[in-house]
Amino acid sequence: PSAPWFDGSVVGDFGFDPLNLASSAALLAFYREAEIKHSRLAMLATVGWPVSEMLDEPLAQLCGMPCVLASRGIAPSVLNGGLESISPVFWGAALGSAAT
Repeated sequence: PSAPWFDGSVVGDFGFDPLNLASSAALLAFYREAEIKHSRLAMLATVGWPVSEMLDEPLAQLCGMPCVLASRGIAPSVLNGGLESISPVFWGAALGSAAT
């Protein structure tokens, strides 16, 4: 038996909430909106990762800065390596903007 707010009024509503996370209709709406926002960010990241690898070298040359792509021309990341070549000032600014 599902909760009363699982009434089939929204697309994909089959009353599936095995952990009872949505304890009210308002919380269900909040979770639904959060899921949509996270999926949109994931779609942007899916496009942004290869675009960053394609545009890093031309943009670096245009700005007169060194290219920071890791070996094999891939974006620096935990998995790819190369994060040590990124300025600590960038990391401070990124963390500072994320905290606000």
